[in-house]
Formats: sequence, structure tokens, C-alpha cells
Amino acid sequence: MPLWQELPLLLIVAFCLAVLIRSFLLQAFFIPSGSMENTLLVGDRVLVNKIVYDVRDPKRGEVVVFRGPEAWAPQPVDGGDPGLFNKIGRTFGDLIGVSRPGAKDFIKRVIAVGGDRVSCCDDQGRVMVNGKGLDEPYIYDNSPLDVAPAAGECRSRQFAEVVVPPGELFVMGDHRGVSQDARCQGPIPVDNVVGRAFVIVWPQDRWKNLSVPDTFDGIPPPTSGGAGGGSGAPLPSQGSPLPGKGDIVVTMPIFASVLFLARSRRGLPDRQRRLRP
Repeated sequence: MPLWQELPLLLIVAFCLAVLIRSFLLQAFFIPSGSMENTLLVGDRVLVNKIVYDVRDPKRGEVVVFRGPEAWAPQPVDGGDPGLFNKIGRTFGDLIGVSRPGAKDFIKRVIAVGGDRVSCCDDQGRVMVNGKGLDEPYIYDNSPLDVAPAAGECRSRQFAEVVVPPGELFVMGDHRGVSQDARCQGPIPVDNVVGRAFVIVWPQDRWKNLSVPDTFDGIPPPTSGGAGGGSGAPLPSQGSPLPGKGDIVVTMPIFASVLFLARSRRGLPDRQRRLRP
């Protein structure tokens, strides 16, 4: 095919692949607020694995993107220019997964999973999960200890013990001083989770993996009979997963697609693939 015919076809194929990948495999998310500083800064873009939780449950310590339940207050989002071209650009960006998040899209860290007992604070001012205090080096600007907890507000570091219901997650931001999270808005359903944020891809000097901190290793299983009722038996430990094991699943179909396209190009005559001198 001549270049003027081949180029539009390649652009259409690339667009269709981007839409498929965004819908089922990976999606890029823009960080609009400082609730996860300094792990994630405003303006960072992260890649979210959208299928990993189809094969397993979320683990403690993972950073997840989720739709906020009805009880969660929407986060402020810069609406920008409401003109026609801006709306078209946002629609196109949403199709390929590079648009800004909505007011009910959140990104937080999983602190406890269904059945866990979580509270704050121990004698060192740490969050406790099933009786174990967490050393959290990722925290930036922690909430003050001398502020009394109040319903509907996350200004205080302290909160009463919560037994996370089955099928839900207790999530918190790394910038505790400004994060509105499960401390005051309650746990979130696992069904609301879009996927796991596993790498920062932009800007280039911020590229890094979002791994699970070691502090979540060795958390004991929850015991029966905790506040709010237990399951009646200890649950298995939700320790840190093997690094990247679930995320590797995503790359296989993408690699297979690229390999298929590359092999298809090999079948073209040399005169069509050879560049002009």
C-alpha cells in the first residue's frame, strides 16, 4: 500500500488497540490532588492494571484507583474550558485513557482488607492492623495526634477500631494531613475498585514502581469476636504478594498483539518495506 493509504490505516488500528487496552487491560490516570504526596505528586500519571483483581483480591499496601461510594464526598476537579473543542478533547482522551479523573475517582493505599481490625493509635502513634503497629515511611505530613476525632472529618490521626466488612477495603492517603479517606468516610467496596496503580509513567524523571512496603509483611490474621463482630475463625494472612506477579499478566496479551503485527509485516514484499535511499 502507498504511504498515504497505509498511514491512516495504521492510525485507525492504533486507536482501536488503545481503546481496547484502555477498556480491558491498562489505563493511565492523572493525579489531580495532593492526598497521596509524596508517593504521587499532582500532575503525575500512573498506569493502572485493570484485570489483576479479576484473578485475585486486593492486598494490603497496594495503591488502588476506585469509584467513590455514595457516602464519599466528591473531590474538587478543575473543569477547565467548557467549550466544544474541550469537550471533544476530553471525550477522545477518555477513550484512550489519558483524560483527567472525575469528581468521584480516587486513588488511595489499601491499609486493611475484609475481616481486619484497624485502629489508631498505639503508644507510638501508629495505625494498627490486627494488633500490629505499621511503620509507614511513605507518610507525608501526618495528621496531628492532639486533635480529637470528629464524625465526617479526617483532621485527626485518631479513629476508633473498625472491623472491615467482608468484600470491602479500608483505604488511606499517604498525605494524611489533607486526605479524606476511610477514617471519616468509611470503607469502600472491592467492586468499586478500577484497578491497581503499579507504576508512575510521567513525568519521565518520576518513573518508578509502586511496590508494597515491607511494613505490611507479617500482619497476623484477624481473630474472631472483634468489635463489630468477627467471622468466627481466623482469616489467612493478606501479606505482600510477589512483586509484579499480577501485573505481568497484563503484558502478555499486549506482547502477543505486537508480535502478531510484527510477524504480519514480515510477510509483505521487500519492495514495500524497504525505505527509499
